[in-house]
Amino acid sequence: MIQLKQIYTRSGDKGKTSLSTGKRVHKHDIRVHTYGTVDETNAVIGLARLYTLTLARHDAMLARIQNDLFDLGADLCTPLDSAATDKSTPLRMTVLQVDRLEREIDAMNAQLLPLDSFILPGGTAAAAHLHHARTVCRRAERLLGELAAIEPEGVNPVAIQYLNRLSDHLFVLARHVNDHGRADVLWVQGENR
Repeated sequence: MIQLKQIYTRSGDKGKTSLSTGKRVHKHDIRVHTYGTVDETNAVIGLARLYTLTLARHDAMLARIQNDLFDLGADLCTPLDSAATDKSTPLRMTVLQVDRLEREIDAMNAQLLPLDSFILPGGTAAAAHLHHARTVCRRAERLLGELAAIEPEGVNPVAIQYLNRLSDHLFVLARHVNDHGRADVLWVQGENR
């Protein structure tokens, strides 16, 4: 169990932070940037949950996802290639977490109206926040792709799969809370020319 007795440590006052291995890196390091954006995704999902509290099934999905995102942050904070030198077993994302997202996507998508246009972020408040979370998640995914290109042996490939699937999940969930797609705001190509 984690216990936080003191919130500030002053250890980051010079622009550095520690990975879970104890290695000190700059706060602008791509790895820190990546798990910081995962944390931002989690925060935006927290905002979306303010509007899904009455939608028990959807809110439960988002609660599981928020917990997964903390797992993902822990995974990213421990480079994959450093796990052998650490005495404890690092927390890693698993295929089971990706599979759960896929099952939820398939179940929700089966209940949606088919798409014949791109969707503008909006509709209900819940959907608008979920679309916002989706775009932040996509940014986290791009950063993770960049990190994986720089440190190919340092990134859990399942972490990349999870973020890719999560952005799809958030898109489908946004449509689902938009009255199964009936409240979606459709893009009208060239409408304002």
